[in-house]
Amino acid sequence: MISDDPQAVRRIVNRLRRARGQLDGVINAIENKAPCRDVVTQLSAVTSALDRAGFAIISTAMRECLSEDAKLSDEESSGTEVASDASSAKGSPTRTGDAKLTTAELEKLFLMLA
Repeated sequence: MISDDPQAVRRIVNRLRRARGQLDGVINAIENKAPCRDVVTQLSAVTSALDRAGFAIISTAMRECLSEDAKLSDEESSGTEVASDASSAKGSPTRTGDAKLTTAELEKLFLMLA
């Protein structure tokens, strides 16, 4: 799962559906022998929509990571016992589905989209 936040998931899914619709437009344009300019314009829209969806996924994970770091920091400050797998802020894991991502891994994913 990308996020436990249903609004974030809804926004990401909407972006991906928009990209799918734009991709259908590219396919239709090619099948109907549309002018090259129209095909490239529609393809550019698909690329932008996918980029925006990717950035939304990563920013959601980063927000959750920062939220987890703040929670861990608050627990440490209040004397509450912190989970044993918690680490420094640089490598602090965040829960996204079945896998934990470190901040470094999130940075790497972000740069893949840049």
